Amino acid sequence: MRARKNAEHWTADLYLRHFSIYFTMLLVRTRISANGVTGLMILAGWAIAASLLIPGIWGPVLAVLFSQLQMYIDCCDGEVARWRGTFSPKGVFLDKVGHYTAEGFIGIAIGLRAIGDLDRFGTDPATAFGYAFAGAMLAFFIVLNKSLNDMVHVSRAFAQLGRLPDSTEATTVSQTTLVGRLRGAARFLPFHRIYHSVELSLLTLAAAVVTLVSGAPLLGERLLSLVLVPLVILATIGHFAAIMASSRLTK
Repeated sequence: MRARKNAEHWTADLYLRHFSIYFTMLLVRTRISANGVTGLMILAGWAIAASLLIPGIWGPVLAVLFSQLQMYIDCCDGEVARWRGTFSPKGVFLDKVGHYTAEGFIGIAIGLRAIGDLDRFGTDPATAFGYAFAGAMLAFFIVLNKSLNDMVHVSRAFAQLGRLPDSTEATTVSQTTLVGRLRGAARFLPFHRIYHSVELSLLTLAAAVVTLVSGAPLLGERLLSLVLVPLVILATIGHFAAIMASSRLTK
């Protein structure tokens, strides 16, 4: 599983896969289905966004814990399915729903954290709307960016092309092109990889620490919401350009 290029998050590759099998060992002794385990993963993902609505630093701390739990369970549902031989399209669909909704909700929650308590911080309606809109934009582009990979698979299926292999060669962009050079440069500052529940929760925790240390109300949260939006738009544009410049849609 850890040999796959795109289907494994770095937390799973680094440590979660090393001990997820122990929880799987317990799960296969129960009556819970693999899809039921995926349901637990979905709830853990939603709990990340819900935790971010808790003011102060403890909300993000709880969100980081839930993000780890989400990824841990995400390792186990596939292991249960493979052990029982119940791997199905429905399970893949539920897994997609879990990640898309969790990360979309997190984007909205980041915008709402930047608003804070209207009475306590004296946030005027125009400012509150601006941060809420930033959260909505963040959520939209996170989901759009994630969906581009699935659009590739759907397009290939409609064109009666084979399944795209999960390998480096399948997504390679020629380094002689502008897109290829820009993609190579992005490896030194991989901001396009931060729009996952784990990274977003860690960034929100860092923003809460900035607020706590500076003493300025909501400083870290507001900076985070304003920085993430243009970066996710840039990441989405770059992702689209990389797909179009690769061979993913031609063979």
